[in-house]
Amino acid sequence: MAIGALISNRNFGASVGSGKLWQAERRTSPHGGCRAVTSVALFPGSIFHANLCTRGTYLYTSNYSSCALCVAVPFDGGISRSAGTLPDESNCSTLAQYRSRGRCYCCTSPSSCHVSRSRLHAPQVLGTKNGPVRQSELVKVNRTRAHYKSDECEISEARLEALTVPEGASDALLVEGSAQETSPWWEQFPKRWVIVLLCFMAFLLCNMDRVNMSIAILPMSQEFGWNSATVGLIQSSFFWGYLLTQIVGGIWADKIGGKSVLGFGVIWWSVATVLTPIAAKLGLPFLLIMRAFMGIGEGVAMPAMNNILSKWIPVSERSRSLALVYSGMYLGSVAGLALSPILIHKFGWPSVFYSFGSLGSIWFALWLRKAYNSPKEDPGLTANEKRLILSGSMSKEPVSVIPWKLILSKAPVWALIISHFCHNWGTFILLTWMPTYYNQVLKFNLTESGLFCVLPWLTMAIFANLGGWIADTLVSKGFSITNVRKIMQSIGFLGPAFFLTQLSHVKTPALAVLCMACSQGSDAFSQSGLYSNHQDIGPRYAGVLLGLSNTAGVLAGVFGTAATGYILQRGSWDDVFKVAVALYLIGTLVWNLFSTGEKILD
Repeated sequence: MAIGALISNRNFGASVGSGKLWQAERRTSPHGGCRAVTSVALFPGSIFHANLCTRGTYLYTSNYSSCALCVAVPFDGGISRSAGTLPDESNCSTLAQYRSRGRCYCCTSPSSCHVSRSRLHAPQVLGTKNGPVRQSELVKVNRTRAHYKSDECEISEARLEALTVPEGASDALLVEGSAQETSPWWEQFPKRWVIVLLCFMAFLLCNMDRVNMSIAILPMSQEFGWNSATVGLIQSSFFWGYLLTQIVGGIWADKIGGKSVLGFGVIWWSVATVLTPIAAKLGLPFLLIMRAFMGIGEGVAMPAMNNILSKWIPVSERSRSLALVYSGMYLGSVAGLALSPILIHKFGWPSVFYSFGSLGSIWFALWLRKAYNSPKEDPGLTANEKRLILSGSMSKEPVSVIPWKLILSKAPVWALIISHFCHNWGTFILLTWMPTYYNQVLKFNLTESGLFCVLPWLTMAIFANLGGWIADTLVSKGFSITNVRKIMQSIGFLGPAFFLTQLSHVKTPALAVLCMACSQGSDAFSQSGLYSNHQDIGPRYAGVLLGLSNTAGVLAGVFGTAATGYILQRGSWDDVFKVAVALYLIGTLVWNLFSTGEKILD
């Protein structure tokens, strides 16, 4: 709420100088028409509120002239002010004209000050001589002295309250400008980026809960006597559930909204993580089922996230928002790989699952309170931000029927699926077999291998956000979305292909690690390429599209990991990298020929 006032240092001004000011709620004028407010002021930390004129007009009187200042307070709490000369017979239309021209007027009689709330809306605030009101700007104005004069108005039903003002403050200035309610910075933070940050945190937890098994499996296998085949079975059981819910999660998200689906996924996999030590102690079958259950929860995360961001994020911010969310996965891997050994050493391997899994409940509480399926459902969203989102977003209401025949008949959809397969083949090979490569080829010990495994994840987190910023900048400068997606994904394919070919030529371990890091860093540009394209071509079906392409991506990871072991038994690491490079080149060709950034599904 904002108010305006004129206060002198005489008579009534004496009470200001003493550090107090009085607030009146209702005062009536003996002349009829407007009810006059004789004195008001606003100082830092205090707000004046009055329920005055039935027509929304405040009248400030002065004994120094026959003029009176009319101030109208509309429903939104803003105040409009004008001062100058206005004829007695003036009406609301004339008043609005004077106000719209920014001129001043005076009302020669209170009856001439009937002003409609709907006509005056420019907000006014006060600044003080000794200190500005928060978020206001002092300007030079002609001061008009006014003071309390008891014979001007009769006050009935008045309730006076003492307001504290700064010592020495005797004058108040009516300041041009806009006045808004102040609130903490975290409440002014854009709501769409609150959604992005919550999705980022969800993906951070996703990979923390996923990679902790790769560390905990070492003491677990010693305790339970598992051999290498059993360890491999346990590691692969996660993908049983993960594959199962990719498309199902996308359908579910597109039909009922991403908030419920992502919330379900986080709670599901968090509970499964906490129950993992119990399942392991009950027996191997229970552990395999629990790991598959965990995969079910994490399988819906990407489609649900894609669905909700397609509704919240305008096209101009799409790349960097998705890049930030996916960098949560990379940083989750870094955190999981870094913290798991410490927790295991101090508290034992079950502590990893208990501590990581319990974090999901904290996230879920924030998600329920802050997240909404779309901007239209958020009652706390400001009008300006809602207008920005809806003007830059193409998504509509949730779908009731998935047009599978139409979706699968589009060439850009198949470009997404094929490119996702080619991309994940190389990515999963590098991430899965990297410790082995460091140990067998570069002769690093296990500790050094684990340490250097963190480096590519950090590189991907940095370059993913860099690529997102570049992509959105290009779009804002007028580049077509199609060209931007093709440029970014070409970097995501050709960059890793180039650096993998250099591995056979490097002579030192340091250069080999550098090549691996650069390979993964350039790979992260894919977040602004194919990973952003689902929302481009079909925002209403973004969850289903990501479910389809990510299913192909997961299959590439499963088959690629197995094929790498088969190749190494009969060949060398150069052969492994040649297969990955060939698929990167195929993906580049398919993507540039058939992909598009335009909407093809409505």
